Amino acid sequence: MHEVLDNPLGYNFTVSENQEMVRKMVKDFAEKNIRPNVMEWDESQYFPVEVFKKLGELGLMGVLVPEEFGGSGFGYQEYVDVIVEVAKVCGSVGLSVAAHNSLCTGHIMTFANEEQKRKWLPKLATAEWIGAWGLTEANTGSDAMRMMTTAVREGDEYVINGAKNWITHGKSGDVAVVMVRTGEKGDSKGISAIVVERGTPGFSAGKKENKLGMRASETTEMIFDNCRVPVANLLGKEGEGFKQAMKVLDGGRISIAALSLGIAKGAYEAAVAYSKERHQFGQPISSFQGISFKLADMATEIEAAELLIRQAADMKNRGVKMTKESAMAKYFASEVAVRASTEAVQIFGGYGYTKDFPVEKFYRDSKLCTIGEGTSEIQKIVIAREVLNA
Repeated sequence: MHEVLDNPLGYNFTVSENQEMVRKMVKDFAEKNIRPNVMEWDESQYFPVEVFKKLGELGLMGVLVPEEFGGSGFGYQEYVDVIVEVAKVCGSVGLSVAAHNSLCTGHIMTFANEEQKRKWLPKLATAEWIGAWGLTEANTGSDAMRMMTTAVREGDEYVINGAKNWITHGKSGDVAVVMVRTGEKGDSKGISAIVVERGTPGFSAGKKENKLGMRASETTEMIFDNCRVPVANLLGKEGEGFKQAMKVLDGGRISIAALSLGIAKGAYEAAVAYSKERHQFGQPISSFQGISFKLADMATEIEAAELLIRQAADMKNRGVKMTKESAMAKYFASEVAVRASTEAVQIFGGYGYTKDFPVEKFYRDSKLCTIGEGTSEIQKIVIAREVLNA
């Protein structure tokens, strides 16, 4: 049997048997392999590579990759379920799963030629290799067209110089898709996408960021010092990198929206359970209107966020342009994650401010969702542009 969810825009989302299977598998895995270690990893800022290897064995590091390249061959609805179920337990692991699947692996899957796909996708889909993706630089966050990292062609090689910042898996990643300037600064056709493998001379990791949240997801600089890469590592044609990156980010917004949804659900479920257990004045605090109204608001916003995400995922599966819808999903869901985790801390009261309970970590992790892969302000720019040009 399939459960069908209808939204007012007319899209039907079917919860398939595959989805139910994936949800249960990921939930069980997270409870056994992630939850017992969440705070230890967070406190020590430990990036648990061994967990991602296990996720790779289950096909969860190549959710969208076709089976012929070693992946699971699932669609975006199953992918959303994977990220949500992981993020309900640990936002850090959810972020890394999302970055690996949608950015590095997704870019190669979408824009690589057949030979390149066969070279890199099987290793990424099984997590033999962990993937990174480099667009952002220290002084060119949202203004990506003015990036300073250059790639100059010399014969059959590109010589790359520069640095990328805020890169997930920038140190531990085995391979990275890097956006570089091959043309004029400020020209969208002056950017190209090149794959760089770890161990290539001149490619190294720089500073590791000491973050507020998502502390078990590694974030570092990537530094290129006369790094020579074969021209065969160019994805697509020279000058197509910016256009490719924008398409990758359309799918990436679904990833961060799903990550946000998982964090919001995790905080909400913890708050509901606590409100039933915690007694004041001879009754559970859930019986007080001040608490029950908070839970009502959280539940409503979480369901609304999920409908936006499912709509974007459905459109992505069907190959329909979904720039506006993915931006809406990312913008709304990320803000919901922050509100839900804030209210969860409030419901827990003083206990919510301690590390003995899970909501303080949801609270810290949630904020990244409004910043990474395009801030909320950038999402509103994208949404407004799409609406006004419709």
